[in-house]
Amino acid sequence: MGRPMDRSRQVGTGWLRTGGLAAALTFAGLFVPLSHARAQEAFQTSVRNAILVDVGTESVLFEKAADELQAPASLAKLMTLAVVFEEMRQGRLAADQEVVISQDAWRRGGAPSRTSSMYVAVNSRVKVQDLIRGAIIQSGNDASIALAEAISGTEANFVPLLTRRARDLGLTRSVFRNATGLPDPEQRSTARELAKIADHIIRTYPEQYRIYGEREFTWNNIRQQNRNPLLGTYTGADGLKTGYIEEAGFNLAGSAVQNGQRLIVIVMGARSLQERSNEARKLLDWGFRSFELRELFSEGEVLESVNVFGGAASKVPVTANRLVRLLLPRGQSDRVSAQIVYRGPIRAPIAAGTEVGKLRVLRGSQLALEIPVYAAESVEVGTLTQRAMQGALELASGWLRTGLSRP
Repeated sequence: MGRPMDRSRQVGTGWLRTGGLAAALTFAGLFVPLSHARAQEAFQTSVRNAILVDVGTESVLFEKAADELQAPASLAKLMTLAVVFEEMRQGRLAADQEVVISQDAWRRGGAPSRTSSMYVAVNSRVKVQDLIRGAIIQSGNDASIALAEAISGTEANFVPLLTRRARDLGLTRSVFRNATGLPDPEQRSTARELAKIADHIIRTYPEQYRIYGEREFTWNNIRQQNRNPLLGTYTGADGLKTGYIEEAGFNLAGSAVQNGQRLIVIVMGARSLQERSNEARKLLDWGFRSFELRELFSEGEVLESVNVFGGAASKVPVTANRLVRLLLPRGQSDRVSAQIVYRGPIRAPIAAGTEVGKLRVLRGSQLALEIPVYAAESVEVGTLTQRAMQGALELASGWLRTGLSRP
């Protein structure tokens, strides 16, 4: 069922325009907190940092100090593997490509290191796909370093690629200094940004993501179990990673699907293996039972028509280009409203599919979701007469915005 949009205006950073919408929401490229203060108050976690995200709507269902920078420990391997998967997708790295295990990878990440290891032999040749399994299932530091060397020659040369790729994904705060997550005073991430990496892997590399759900892997006659405590013990759990170093405590990135709904959970700073496992389960249980999904706008639905300056047409229809849904706490009935923030003024020519602004969905006064909106049609440059008339309108609109501005 559609909901009418409130009419309002925001000045200073852009135009906030709302028309008679039909309903609205989902799949932003950024996680926006769901305004569910009362629901969240009913849930508490003992870990230092946590976040729970609904993948379908990219809604944050729960967070605790989710933007606090912490040592990620082996959760840093999520970023390493995201880079590896992208190199494979671009054809620069092949699954059956053999990698020679260097002295450095063996010494710092293998058996001599006494850290999490795949136990590859120095100077042996190992296929990329086996190294991926070693890095994911066994959390092998030797495997992670070897993958970095396969891409960039050395782990040191690989490190800038990690942070650069993180910025490409919209991670603004995370800093990566190695491929393994081993202690480094400058290596930091947040629960929110680690959840974004997990979301990216699940969405973008579904074939490789399946490896995160494999229960064990044997290499060099050493069989190791997947360290993820959710696998095989929590309904619908299918992957991601654990991590531990003394500075970080016990960390976990997990994901599970129930009744078609996928959640991602990040817990950081747990004091024990048991606390890490218990708190992740409690968060997932709470998320699956506490929210219901409502459709606001159908895919391709025109949200409104916005003025175009200098065009052959004076307006262009705007759409979200996707099904828009909102997760709401069960049993609560806060008012849902939607607003569109334009980058205005919108000038011709404009091609169909061009992003022109953001749709913001609010529960009460709190931002619940924010997603891009696009021009549904192309608008060519207008005649000289059309442009002159619309130029006068733009000037008048500029005066109006100036008059409405407040410090």
